[in-house]
Amino acid sequence: MSVQPIHHLTNDQVLDLERMYQSEWWTKGRALPDIRRMLENTDVIVAFCDSESQRLIAFARVITDYVFKALILDVIVDATHRGKDLGRALMDAIAEHPELRRVRHFELYCLPELLPFYRKWGFTDELGELRFMRREG
Repeated sequence: MSVQPIHHLTNDQVLDLERMYQSEWWTKGRALPDIRRMLENTDVIVAFCDSESQRLIAFARVITDYVFKALILDVIVDATHRGKDLGRALMDAIAEHPELRRVRHFELYCLPELLPFYRKWGFTDELGELRFMRREG
């Protein structure tokens, strides 16, 4: 299978993303209208599709000011395509993205077992006194 990088999703690929979201604990329950709105308001999309079928098989998004901060979100690979280095390809594409080259700090959050994966790109959980905070809306 050959993969193709994409930066905008077709309607069918948005449906693929919704299906992928429904299979993960951290994105399960996201509704299609909300996914569409999220995509409209995302600064950078990095994704891969199957070159033949054009089916979405890997996705990540970035919210950024293009200078100081970039938050990497929703790094997801279709369950049937895991183990093929697509997660690594997503992160490499973000790290090398021309619009993100001047960003000083990239941030993300993940489960503890994924720390070794993200450390390959220089991420650390050693942030001194900084604490992650959340307010439910």
